[in-house]
Amino acid sequence: MVLKVKCPQCGRETEYSEKNPYRPFCCARCRWIDLGSWANEEYVIPGKPMEADDDLDISAEDLAKGKYHDKSRPSGTS
Repeated sequence: MVLKVKCPQCGRETEYSEKNPYRPFCCARCRWIDLGSWANEEYVIPGKPMEADDDLDISAEDLAKGKYHDKSRPSGTS
């Protein structure tokens, strides 16, 4: 028995197997449309936003050397 799913982009029923290189999408077009939606930030994963680099409590020089400071841990702990 072949597993059939609805394409998340257009809703067309499509085969979910190795025979379909675009799975879970029905075609390359739907896959590209979905990727574009992610790139345009039309989709959002709920949760706490990540810190941006400018939120880090570290100098640019230390950051370039590979050092970092994690604000979630008190200093001196590993």
